[in-house]
Amino acid sequence: MTKVRVYVAYKASILDPQAQAIKAATHKMGYQEVSDLNVGKFFDFDFDAEAELAKEKATEIANELLANPNMETYKVEILTEQSEGVKK
Repeated sequence: MTKVRVYVAYKASILDPQAQAIKAATHKMGYQEVSDLNVGKFFDFDFDAEAELAKEKATEIANELLANPNMETYKVEILTEQSEGVKK
């Protein structure tokens, strides 16, 4: 069993109104040090597969379903891998 996380966020060239609103709110709260902000989402998958195959499948899912390649980027990360009978 392998747990994989897929992060999806807007490309740097895409205006993100939610991030802009949060950045403005942090400034109103007195946190002037905030100079940039990115908003994204993540998806956690459990695969009954070894890490390499799980990452490959999660990448396919992200590319075909989770991220709009015109506007978003994604990153796939292995969180945990459990061997049969041994939990990590």
